[in-house]
Amino acid sequence: MHGLAPKDSDFAAVFEPGPADAAALTLDEEQSRKAAIAHCNELFATLPAEERVEWALHNLPGRHVLSSSFGAQAAVSLHMVVNQQPDIPVIVVDTGYLFPETYQFIDELTERLKLNLEVYRGKTSPAWQETRYGERWNQGLEGIAAYNRENKIEPMERALRELNVSTWFAGLRRDQSISRADVPFLNWSRGERWKVHAIADWGDRDIYSYLKKHNLPYHPLWEQGYVSIGDVHTTKSLNDVDSAEETRFFGLTRECGLHDIDLSTV
Repeated sequence: MHGLAPKDSDFAAVFEPGPADAAALTLDEEQSRKAAIAHCNELFATLPAEERVEWALHNLPGRHVLSSSFGAQAAVSLHMVVNQQPDIPVIVVDTGYLFPETYQFIDELTERLKLNLEVYRGKTSPAWQETRYGERWNQGLEGIAAYNRENKIEPMERALRELNVSTWFAGLRRDQSISRADVPFLNWSRGERWKVHAIADWGDRDIYSYLKKHNLPYHPLWEQGYVSIGDVHTTKSLNDVDSAEETRFFGLTRECGLHDIDLSTV
């Protein structure tokens, strides 16, 4: 590895054997772990993204998975992680309301990168939900939150639980939105659960360079101004709004809550 890769001593406070019951960690032990992780995040900042992935795959415990929304620039994380661990499960949450182009993009990348795709959905079909509740995405923040809980958060929690996940890779980046401005490279939760954001510090230029270098595609809707792509009914092109913050959920919120899942509770 290039740069200052984390050493065993850097993670001593993190991987030090603790009580069987994670909730039994003393305040001092938890603070020590948090300090060690903060130090390792500083070291990760000196490494290329590919080496962050390499280190995490070789050193973080348990089963690893990668989640993807198959959004505008999803091919980067998919290629980077799968290139190093070809059989890693790739979790995608299908709400039933994705753009046709997104389903096509999923098929394209799954075939090209030979993805080990794990598709999760809400327990109740979209049609049945609409019969019960109407179009919840048009019912303000409360309706949007309820819709996201049933169709995005619960399926992801179920995926993490059923796949017995200990280390979760995700492609979040700090410049994607204000709410992601402080995303760390590495995050730890009680119960020895980890989350890795290997490209947290990447900008659009980094994304473009990686896609071009590896001949990878943007999402088909990228050229139409779709910079953040979710469900058909809550996604707008940047060409139709005043700011990127307004491209999702009518500008009421930017996040669906999926990446706010507390891994220690799954």
